[in-house]
Amino acid sequence: MSKKLVLAGGGHAHMMILAELANIIADGHQVTVIQPSDHHYYSGMGPGMLSTYYSADDIRFNTRFVVERQGGLFVRDKVTRIEADSQTVVTENGTSIAYDVLSCNLGSFVPFENIEGGRERIFTAKPIERLLEAQRKIIELADTGRISICVVGGGPAAVEIAGNCHHLAAARGSKDIDIHLLAGKKMMAGYSDAIGRIIRKTFDSRGVAIDESGYATTIVDGSVILDNDKSFSADIIFVATGVKPSRVFAESGLATGADGGLLVDRFLRCPDHHNIFGGGDCISYSPSPLDKVGVYAVRQNPVLLHNVKAALNGTELQQFDPGGNYLLIFNLGEKYGALQKGPFVWGGKSSFFIKDYIDRKFMRRFQTLEE
Repeated sequence: MSKKLVLAGGGHAHMMILAELANIIADGHQVTVIQPSDHHYYSGMGPGMLSTYYSADDIRFNTRFVVERQGGLFVRDKVTRIEADSQTVVTENGTSIAYDVLSCNLGSFVPFENIEGGRERIFTAKPIERLLEAQRKIIELADTGRISICVVGGGPAAVEIAGNCHHLAAARGSKDIDIHLLAGKKMMAGYSDAIGRIIRKTFDSRGVAIDESGYATTIVDGSVILDNDKSFSADIIFVATGVKPSRVFAESGLATGADGGLLVDRFLRCPDHHNIFGGGDCISYSPSPLDKVGVYAVRQNPVLLHNVKAALNGTELQQFDPGGNYLLIFNLGEKYGALQKGPFVWGGKSSFFIKDYIDRKFMRRFQTLEE
């Protein structure tokens, strides 16, 4: 019996489903993919794109092309509401799209809203596409010989952005580079001290300042104000204070976890609506919280593919196993990385090239769908 599958978002957790669309459609089902852009950008390579080490084409998938070539319907729009009782997805343009099975990969956003005055030189870590606009502004200012940048946040995204901003400005020949990482009370809190030491040593050698005296509360007319009343002015400000799941689920009245993400069980399934699934940053995994890292979206791929097909065809579901320790590699710019796997920590160019190899291999695997 023909059913309607809707994919809300074409992100990391949906890659294997996107690769199998032709087979799903061959089984007699209809597939619609809703995404606000024709392309999906791989966030793990975003800071490298900022520094121009990667081009935009290196780090993105042509979702529209992949969907339409396999016979699916691609809708360039933003999901704003899920009407679970009527099995309908509502988009920003007012379109209602019916589904029998829905899988959500709506991603996350940076929840910093205390901004007053102009925003033209303020950028958040997501969406990744905006890093291209930031890149152009950094190049424009760096070419004058002087540039000042503030990065608000102390986690991996903030660290990678700060390191790659310096990479870009230095590569453009700027002789006066002023970069401040406003890291709250502790840079890389929750990560090993050894990783922190590698980052500090690297940033010290480049003159990237790390402030751990207080948390940013407001951005006013190009200045970041901390909760201890210190302020930092800059030509460009990045906000990378962590991410929160899409608000769509809470605003739709669906069950959510403490962080507002779609609550899912061991089958990556909404407990109240067994025809709704989800993966990636937008979910709250009910057995135990998962870190907001791309490795879990990658691990969820085969389970989401299996369970979406099972829901369409009436077969048995598969449980998701989050797995054990995962490899973390941070791109600090200038082809330098910091790596951690369990208790093992390493910093250097070799770490960067391991990350580069893994990321390019991941991209090649799915970009072949565009050929």
